[in-house]
Amino acid sequence: MNRIPVLSALTIAGSDSGGGAGVQADLKTFAAHRVHGLSAFAALTAQNTRGVSAVHVPDTGFLRAQIDACFDDFEIGAVKLGMLATAEVIEAVADALEHYRPAHIVLDPVMVATSGARLLEPSALDALRTRLLPLASVITPNLPEAELLLGRAIADRAAMHGALDGLFALGAHAVLLKGGHLPDRGDVADVVDLFAMPGEVREIAHPRLQLDAHGTGCTLASAVAANLCLGRTLADSCVAAADYVHDALRLGYRPGRSEVLVLDHFGAAPRA
Repeated sequence: MNRIPVLSALTIAGSDSGGGAGVQADLKTFAAHRVHGLSAFAALTAQNTRGVSAVHVPDTGFLRAQIDACFDDFEIGAVKLGMLATAEVIEAVADALEHYRPAHIVLDPVMVATSGARLLEPSALDALRTRLLPLASVITPNLPEAELLLGRAIADRAAMHGALDGLFALGAHAVLLKGGHLPDRGDVADVVDLFAMPGEVREIAHPRLQLDAHGTGCTLASAVAANLCLGRTLADSCVAAADYVHDALRLGYRPGRSEVLVLDHFGAAPRA
């Protein structure tokens, strides 16, 4: 059998034992886009749709071994970064990325779970700002994460636009700022995400769905990475990823005993 070159996407993130977020959501997203998925586990969580009850961070030497194994054997078109809980983990990942220099790096600066559980040690915030953010092709923070990065509140749509300059000042090359955490008021019928590169800002709007969901941030970043593997531009990848998350959320289901929704990755899969 002839070997056919296939680009792969690598997720370096935390696991979700409940299957709705983290590496598990990333691999589902890659598969739904017909991109081969690779993984390096940076954290293990005891987690379900009700929340995170425990976190274990593997040895950084083992994390680097996972990353090395992936780059040694596969053509990696994009890397997605998710939950990196400690400064030591961030330093190890940054060292690996500086060594391998993948074409695209999508950074989801995971800091707080949907349940409210803190997933990033306070000492790791500076390492994320200084080591990973400048390496990323695009960062995909939600509003609480952007507030932590910038050290100020983002209360409305105008403040979202203002936050873009602050994120560029930190070293970001491009930003997909997620607007779903803005208060649901009568004059805010849509969820509006902002995609920005220097000199370009694009609003990406979708009707607000009144749902409590799990894994949307992981899925968005991994969908951006998958679309970059497929040869789309960065702007088009971000728009397509936001569309994918909206559809997967609209088609979502509740596999656990809580009311939290898990995304339907394959129902939302792009049609060839």
